[in-house]
Amino acid sequence: MAEITEMNELQTLRHSASHVLAQAVKRLFPDTKLAIGPAIDTGFYYDFDTEHAFTPEDLEALEKEMKKIAKENLKIERFELPRAEALELMKDEPYKLELINELPEDAVISFYKQGEFTDLCAGPHVNYTSKIKAYKLLSATGAYWRGDEHNKMLQRIYGTAFMTKPELEEHLAQLEEAKKRDHNKLGRELELFTTVDYIGQGLPIMLPKGARIIQLLQRWVEDEEQKRGWQLTKTPFMAKSDLYKISGHWDHYKDGMFVLGDPENDKEVYALRPMTCPFQYQAFLNRGRSYRDLPMRLNETSTLFRNEASGEMHGLIRVRQFTISEGHLMCTPEQLADEFRGCVELMKYMLTTLGLYEDVSYRFSQWDPNDREKYIGTPEQWDEAQGVMKEILDDLGIDYKIGIGEAAFYGPKLDVQIKNVHGKEDTLITIQIDQMLAEKFGMEYVDKDGTKKNPYIIHRTSIGCYERTLALLIEKYAGAFPLWLAPVQIRLLPIADRHLDYMYEIKKKLEASGIIRVEVDDRSEKLGYKLREAQLEKIPYMLVAGDKDIENNVISVRSRKNGDMGAMSIDDFIKMAKEEIDTKKL
Repeated sequence: MAEITEMNELQTLRHSASHVLAQAVKRLFPDTKLAIGPAIDTGFYYDFDTEHAFTPEDLEALEKEMKKIAKENLKIERFELPRAEALELMKDEPYKLELINELPEDAVISFYKQGEFTDLCAGPHVNYTSKIKAYKLLSATGAYWRGDEHNKMLQRIYGTAFMTKPELEEHLAQLEEAKKRDHNKLGRELELFTTVDYIGQGLPIMLPKGARIIQLLQRWVEDEEQKRGWQLTKTPFMAKSDLYKISGHWDHYKDGMFVLGDPENDKEVYALRPMTCPFQYQAFLNRGRSYRDLPMRLNETSTLFRNEASGEMHGLIRVRQFTISEGHLMCTPEQLADEFRGCVELMKYMLTTLGLYEDVSYRFSQWDPNDREKYIGTPEQWDEAQGVMKEILDDLGIDYKIGIGEAAFYGPKLDVQIKNVHGKEDTLITIQIDQMLAEKFGMEYVDKDGTKKNPYIIHRTSIGCYERTLALLIEKYAGAFPLWLAPVQIRLLPIADRHLDYMYEIKKKLEASGIIRVEVDDRSEKLGYKLREAQLEKIPYMLVAGDKDIENNVISVRSRKNGDMGAMSIDDFIKMAKEEIDTKKL
């Protein structure tokens, strides 16, 4: 309980800091219109409508003004007004008027005042501005009013605040480390991916090194899934709207799809697939099925297309075309718990091997019974599906939070959540229970008693979206990938040109052993320069050879992680490296 109280106290301080920021903006830029300014997990922000584009210099000036406001020790006082008086008070603030007009008739309309500044706010706040001492304004960016791209673009100033200066300094140091690890910056510097304006937002180009990592991940995933009884399918990237109408995507997800053609005038309208499930069901429907065919586990390395809002795009984390380790499993009710457990075990194995499992949390995503338009099925079907899933999750001992309204439109799901280096949480992997789409598609099997039944379906990913996973791996390892995943595993560095033949022989031996991602740096540059460049590129091993190494038939080994490892025979090095690769050592 003490921890919750401390967090509430910190959130209150941060909320108050956002008001001090707004007051400073009003003092320096009086024509600015105020939107909203909440506390968030990492600090606070405030959205402003102004013709002035905030610069880093402006943020410095605003910090100084915030310091003045804190020194003035203004009392922060709460008061309430009837609706008519509230509207009159905020008559020059259009965004506040909009918020007031949307409040229920019986709502309490409260304000907080500090000196000459008054803001519509539910609170709470600290008592005096002098309490706000340890803060920092971090950035200014664009943000649509209420997050809707159809609304006006406002300017959002982000900041953070803490109870003490040492806590603030520690946080700022963490932010600097996050900037160094940001996949959007580091991935481009390491030439893993790029983006091009005239290709489009959310459509990254995988450069050879990034493409190699994704290929390694895909081969590993497909091989592991095959070992666990999954059968590979390959399905079309698009389909007629007829398919999506059966599945419900047309009614419940069309805004998130890329539609090809005019639904009003064209006889046949196609759409790029946002997910693979309705396609893979056709493999089940290919012929009659009995209980002996179940469980049927179908997987696919699926390229999907989703029409994400432009404001949501971020590097490889959120894109419009992506590739996913997708699978759909048809089973009997009796098999459901064991098959769900198998999907969870597969997910755990994948994330543990990648070193990401320690960073994830779980969300049990359920439907919102107050938003019936968003979902198919009856309340009874949802109660049954969510009850079954809760029993399975509790039996597995999974510690989860509940997310109301986060379910897919056809069923509840277990979302495996993970945060990027900036603290933003995204879903990495989902495992879903679905008892509705089988009936929609006429998927039936003949049970032991001769009756026809609809199978349960589990929708799942094992590693999630490859692009997002790559982004998280870049940030996790700051671009220094484990040896088995490194796009270039070894770089051979001859000291002089006369050592080149020896190095090319070493390269042949490495490749013959199965270590194939090897480069020879044959440029006429000094060794120190070559070493520094290899280290900047985060190459796991650098093998150096000069006259003495050739004379003794050895190579001098330098490790990215362990530094100078001395001379060793090529056979000993191959043995060491292959063990590191085969065990997928982190």
